[in-house]
Amino acid sequence: MNLALGTVQFGMDYGISNSYGRVAFQEVCSILQHARECGIDTLDTAIAYGERESVLGRFGVEQWKTITKLPAVPKDCTDVTRWVNDQLLQSLNRLRVSRLYGVLLHRPSQLLERIGPTLYDALQGVQSSGITNKIGVSVYNPAELDMLLNAYSFGLVQVPLNILDRRMVESGLLKYLSGSGVEVHARSAFLQGLLLKETDQRPVRFNLWRKTWEIWDGWLKMAGVTPLQACLRYFNGLPHIDRVLVGVETTSQLNQVLCAREGNLTSLPEFKNLEDERLINPANWDDLS
Repeated sequence: MNLALGTVQFGMDYGISNSYGRVAFQEVCSILQHARECGIDTLDTAIAYGERESVLGRFGVEQWKTITKLPAVPKDCTDVTRWVNDQLLQSLNRLRVSRLYGVLLHRPSQLLERIGPTLYDALQGVQSSGITNKIGVSVYNPAELDMLLNAYSFGLVQVPLNILDRRMVESGLLKYLSGSGVEVHARSAFLQGLLLKETDQRPVRFNLWRKTWEIWDGWLKMAGVTPLQACLRYFNGLPHIDRVLVGVETTSQLNQVLCAREGNLTSLPEFKNLEDERLINPANWDDLS
């Protein structure tokens, strides 16, 4: 399994299991240096969240494969192509790099709106100019990805995928993407840290899925693995994933990830038709009571 390093914690507090807050710059440097020494060569960042691009630029990431994400195009934007180019020029300046490995849309549904063709043409222009190797999208569910693939072609796609949320596998989309030559990165491997929580540490608002957690906790005990091992080793059985995106707050956590990924699972927890967006899409968690 190949890993990509998520950097959201480097610019803001992030994740339900985050106990350190925003990562201090010295720790960022230690994480990045150790990750590179261990063979990790890909970074995932975004324009919209905090100061993480500037933090990466201070460290120096010219030799990394850096992927950033464009925020939603403002409703009052009158020149989409100029806006895209301006956003990416600022991103390159913050990162202190001459080019990017990938440029993704953080709000890919805009490609299905009126500005879609213009936005896609702008992305193709960015690729043609050499600013980025690949263009693509970061999607939220199989239905959205299916609609996008019916209209556009991409070189890189980020998908939500974890041992709890297997929709991308069961839909056949992962196999289709791989067969089409699209590079696939899996994000939300830990469901923002929720899957790593011990039973008594899980926030009470998630008790709506008590039966799911009973299956999960029972299976972990039966399989004799930790939550971290289960979440990472799940991907060792998937042939159509190029990178698994992980975020860490300390070098120690990175070492734990590197150790936990080694090995295979002999079974999977048998969740029944788990497609409840209130649980598997963290964007909906604020609405839980």
